[in-house]
Amino acid sequence: MFYFPSFPVDTYTLVGIENRQPKEALEVLHVATPSLNKRRIPRFPKLRKFFAKHRLASIIAALGIILVIGSYIPSIYYTARAQGSQFWSRYVSNLDQSELPGIKEIQDNWQPPLDSSLPMENMLLIPAIGVESQIHVSSYEDYEEVLKKGVWRAPDFGTPDKREKPTILVAHRYGYLRWSNIFRRRNSFYNLPKLKNGDTVEVIWRQRKYKYAIYGESEGEKIEDYSADLILYTCRDLTSNIRIFKYAKLLRV
Repeated sequence: MFYFPSFPVDTYTLVGIENRQPKEALEVLHVATPSLNKRRIPRFPKLRKFFAKHRLASIIAALGIILVIGSYIPSIYYTARAQGSQFWSRYVSNLDQSELPGIKEIQDNWQPPLDSSLPMENMLLIPAIGVESQIHVSSYEDYEEVLKKGVWRAPDFGTPDKREKPTILVAHRYGYLRWSNIFRRRNSFYNLPKLKNGDTVEVIWRQRKYKYAIYGESEGEKIEDYSADLILYTCRDLTSNIRIFKYAKLLRV
């Protein structure tokens, strides 16, 4: 007798098979149960059923994962190529007092009103690009550590309340791997190139709110317009010496 694997076949389909040769017996089984040729037992049926039922949700979840991973690519590239402190040393090397022929000499004592409801921390707010970052102050020797926290104010330059020289605020464009997406959005200058003329910038300084309007921009290795009240800048590319500068005037409101 020829033995067959245990298929879910009705008993009548096996009648007369035992007296046949193996090849003939298989042909009889093939004819008697044609559904077995088309029907395959799926692997992981519950998982396939879940994805079939929630196909749209699965696609959205996959896209979300891709976007999250993609947001870290610039940081990974920066970590691998930017060479850390050497890059940022070049980044601020052009903030040299001897290269500031356009510094304004006009004394301006106007100040917005003191508002005790404002935070004690000095803050930079740029609604157009979602920046909401604390302004950190340090010497040139410590700026690398400060930039890891967000926005840095270049020392030896102006402040919002003392405007003999422009206030210069600097931030990473791509940031660090350990930054969350929310922190990156609020504390980096990734979207600084998107600022347009007329966009407003707010600086909370010693519980006074100073409002500025963007009026110009430039790209290069040096600041071109020191007549601005506020200068924002960041790198254009990860390993380039080219910076993106945005210039703003104080609004007396």
